Amino acid sequence: MTPTFADVEAASERIEGYIRHTPILHSSEFDDLVGAEVSFKCENYQQTGSFKARGAINAVLQIPEGVQNVVTHSSGNHGAALAWAASQ
Repeated sequence: MTPTFADVEAASERIEGYIRHTPILHSSEFDDLVGAEVSFKCENYQQTGSFKARGAINAVLQIPEGVQNVVTHSSGNHGAALAWAASQ
């Protein structure tokens, strides 16, 4: 099922207050090197060091009432993000 624009807007509203507004940086030196204008969205500044905090907190906030545990098989960025989100 493909998310709609309304789904994205709802997720954005849901995660507001949990997620850091990360900067977009530019490097003229890098632009010159690759011959294009490049933007760097610095999601490494999120609480868990990756963009996965956005999806994890969005998922956790939609867990039905009464569910007390979450499980992941990831020991990487997603696992860290889910642990952080569950602790919120």
